[in-house]
Amino acid sequence: MNKISTLIFDLGGVLIDWSPEYVYLKEFRGNRDKMEWFLNEVCAWEWNMNQDAGYPLAKATEERIALFPEYESLIRMYYGRWEEMLGHAHDDTLEVLKAAIDHPEYRVYALTNWSGETFPLARQKFEWLQWFEGILVSGDEGIRKPHQEIYKLMLSRFDIKASEAVFIDDSLKNIVGSEQAGIKGIHFSNAGQLRNELRSLGIRL
Repeated sequence: MNKISTLIFDLGGVLIDWSPEYVYLKEFRGNRDKMEWFLNEVCAWEWNMNQDAGYPLAKATEERIALFPEYESLIRMYYGRWEEMLGHAHDDTLEVLKAAIDHPEYRVYALTNWSGETFPLARQKFEWLQWFEGILVSGDEGIRKPHQEIYKLMLSRFDIKASEAVFIDDSLKNIVGSEQAGIKGIHFSNAGQLRNELRSLGIRL
């Protein structure tokens, strides 16, 4: 096995807590069933992921309102109050990141599915995003994980050798995509599990 020289982190779910529930649970007055219906049928996850691939937020919003005009005000909240959905950093995983950043042997990057229009808000909130040598944002590139092109772009843009890299993501689909591109993947569940799996690869942080 080649020695790992590069760590690539996903952001949302690994280092950053983000959830539409922070807005909509209040709007639905604590009725979780109604909120989940709305987030599954109206402002669905697949719809949001389309914006992660670079689709304009304003256009996506108007198209959704055309389909569900009775929910116009709630639909406008999705991106209008997006910053309220941005929660805290996962401090335990942040400790792992900081140890990797401070270690002289490793290069550290981020690869995230995120709208290019909202990512600047995350940069403003989390100063530690400046720690990375580079961040590839799907919405800026017009393609998202788990499509092979984004992993290939990551490797070429930052001159990373796939066989010497490890990719950390909470989505199994994205891990499968990375491994198809030749990048070892760690399916993230918590910081303790991440440390153990990194240790098994010879990475001690």
